Amino acid sequence: MKEPGGGGAAEPGTEPVSAVRPFLLTEGRVVAGEQALPMETQLVATQEALDQLSEPHLAFERRAIIETCRVPVSLAELAARLGLHLNVVRVLVGDLHTRRLLTVHVPRAAGSSDLDILRRVIDGLRAIHTSGGPGDG
Repeated sequence: MKEPGGGGAAEPGTEPVSAVRPFLLTEGRVVAGEQALPMETQLVATQEALDQLSEPHLAFERRAIIETCRVPVSLAELAARLGLHLNVVRVLVGDLHTRRLLTVHVPRAAGSSDLDILRRVIDGLRAIHTSGGPGDG
């Protein structure tokens, strides 16, 4: 049985999870230095970060974040892949971003254009439903 926070034995077929307590990973911090990043924030490792992967000074979790972010990945997906709590990943990402090891692309604030996009999606779904679907004569 796994303990909350990642301790205990891993189930067969799953990735091992860090046995280090979350507050140790974040040095007791519960929020990053900046405002909290939305979970859909896209992250990409910088070239400087990729160059540092071979250096031993990077902690295991930070190294795993950089390796995972070789390609763009959302904050939520990163947390899921690493098996870490979303807020822990937020703090670690904030640290890496401050050190210029990650590029952070925060989605723009919700506005009226989001409603327009939603309306276009609904109209598109209605068009699919009414045009030549099964049962239409």
